[in-house]
Amino acid sequence: MTRFQHVAVVAAAVSLVLAIPGCGGGGGGGDSGPSQSPADENPEGLWIGSTNTNRTVGGVVLDDGTYWVIYSQEGNSNVIAGALQGRFSTNGNTVSSSNGRDFNFEGLGVNDFTSSGTVAEKQSLDGTVTYDGGLEVFVSAEYSSDYELAPSLATIAGSYSGSSVASGGVEFTTATISPDGGVSGSSASGCAFSGSVAPKSRGNVYDLSVTFNGGTCANGTATVTGVAYYDAANSQLVSMALNSSRTNGFLAIGVKD
Repeated sequence: MTRFQHVAVVAAAVSLVLAIPGCGGGGGGGDSGPSQSPADENPEGLWIGSTNTNRTVGGVVLDDGTYWVIYSQEGNSNVIAGALQGRFSTNGNTVSSSNGRDFNFEGLGVNDFTSSGTVAEKQSLDGTVTYDGGLEVFVSAEYSSDYELAPSLATIAGSYSGSSVASGGVEFTTATISPDGGVSGSSASGCAFSGSVAPKSRGNVYDLSVTFNGGTCANGTATVTGVAYYDAANSQLVSMALNSSRTNGFLAIGVKD
């Protein structure tokens, strides 16, 4: 596998993190989606928590079970150390994921994992992430009602600045979101990108699509898709996206000017 390359829509020093049970990689393809019956607890939401390895985690679980997560350095919640992505299946109050992928920014590259745990709807989400090498990480997270705020293009339209974060390093980046959801921007190295963002039908989350213009872009001319979350209290936009093979993409946090 290739490492999670840098490039991106905006970012800044991290004071917000997203989460789900586990501290490892991402997913997007693989599972067919959450298998839910009326008796199943729903893991959908914004979750904030920590691991037994003293990392802060935070992330969103979407209505189809897909999760996007950021985790911090050990003992330092202000520095992003990696991102996770995958998809949950649900059975009663049990959640599990067989296609998790961890994009680590501390030199460990891309690692696959599975996870399992328990969820109390809109209350708690706890579980274990197990990496292919056998390492286990335990996570405990609580639900944030900020997920229930209504997303709006009017809320996120504007200019952002910050730095993209990935295993390749950190790069200053600026971007603009237009009132109709258009995205455009560039990084310090000269990589230009464009795309679109749109509110999801459920949850305070936005669908995101970005196409890179080649040249110095680590993603070449690829199109990546993912999600964005706006933290109104800190005027920050958190963006995560992957290519179709889940081998490359970006993670960024931008501050609104």
